[in-house]
Amino acid sequence: MKKDLRGVPLSTRNDEAIAHFETALKQLQTYVGDPLATLDAALEADPDFMLAHVFKVLAMATVAEQRFVPDMRAALERAQSLASHANARERGLLTAAQRFVHGQWRDACRALDDVLVEHPRDALALQIAHLFDFYRGDALNLRNRVARVLPFWNERTPGYSHVLGMHAFGLEECNQYALAEATARRALAIEARDGWAVHAATHVFEMTGRIDDGIAWLESRENDWAPDNMFAPHNWWHLALFYLDRGDTARALQLCDDKLLTPQADMILVLLDASALLWRLRLEGADVGDRFEKVADIWQSKLELERGFYAFNDLHAMLAFAASGRRAQAEQLLGQMTETAARAEPDNAAMTRDVGLPVARGMLAFSEDRYADAIAAIEPVRDIANRFGGSHAQRDILTLTLIEAAIRNRDVARARHYLAEREMTKPTAWSARLYRRMEAVPKMTLVA
Repeated sequence: MKKDLRGVPLSTRNDEAIAHFETALKQLQTYVGDPLATLDAALEADPDFMLAHVFKVLAMATVAEQRFVPDMRAALERAQSLASHANARERGLLTAAQRFVHGQWRDACRALDDVLVEHPRDALALQIAHLFDFYRGDALNLRNRVARVLPFWNERTPGYSHVLGMHAFGLEECNQYALAEATARRALAIEARDGWAVHAATHVFEMTGRIDDGIAWLESRENDWAPDNMFAPHNWWHLALFYLDRGDTARALQLCDDKLLTPQADMILVLLDASALLWRLRLEGADVGDRFEKVADIWQSKLELERGFYAFNDLHAMLAFAASGRRAQAEQLLGQMTETAARAEPDNAAMTRDVGLPVARGMLAFSEDRYADAIAAIEPVRDIANRFGGSHAQRDILTLTLIEAAIRNRDVARARHYLAEREMTKPTAWSARLYRRMEAVPKMTLVA
């Protein structure tokens, strides 16, 4: 029986196909290169290599866009027709792929964990599960799923740095900041170009208010994480947030233009970051010009297909529609989200019902100066917002909007209430600006 570089069994006996599989796995882990094209090469070498078809389904699933579902289904059908050629481990991955195609993200992660029970060095299962723990906001498993397999890995195991990078991010999302930073640095000592490990430490700096350290961290390592890396726009987004915290809106806007509002904005993962950055800039009173109009145009072109697929995406589309005054599009989106929330499945129904829909209503209310309505919509779900995915840093937009709504609504007690929480971990220039705006409330002239 053939095995991969980590000793995990493979059904193919074709060495060329295995070599392409390993390359595709490395491309998935590093976000450098095109794993789908590489998997096509593996299938040219061995058309009956079922795992390569499953890998394609799993890789496309990680983009979290509906437009890839037809291609996922086609790859899944081919994989199912070859299931008799596969081993038990590969059939377990096939089960996960089937569940992803049907939007059953939680059950898919359970299927992947079943594989990891028997094969703790299955790098593909671990990588996919980790990303979907992130998409589902499952901080506990972002940490613990990696911890359950970590004893089976060491520095001699190919891909060990990526496992450490994943563990570092899970530790950060569980608020274990010192250990997260140390683990990320350990990963980077093995592989300096591990963009996910760079990202994990970046989150530590963000969540602990170490703004200058965060800027120095990203800028000094730019040649490691930025060139030819599909994940780079998200790290650029983090750099823009650091500059925004400093109050340097010009630099934040420059990064938005140069690194986010590019052809890569066709990918929703990049469009999310552009929307979130522009919304924060608007909260800070920055003139964003016509940038939100451009972002709203892209969202509008996508939502005929994408609305209702993932609540986290829908919310960020709402930010663009609300900020650019596109009430008709906002109402259409709310209607679709209401329909989605009424369904029993897939998993996105609960994400939309519990968090996505009320927050979308709140963001629309805020943009229309209905600050009391915004507070009423956002406040009850802020503390359970992990249920619709993202990181602490991404979901911070809810707290920032809630505080700003309270300030503009002259609700000083409520603004102080949430600012006190923020000040505990982020006593930064941004927090100071919020305090100054809050303290100036009796003298404020509100916009009608």
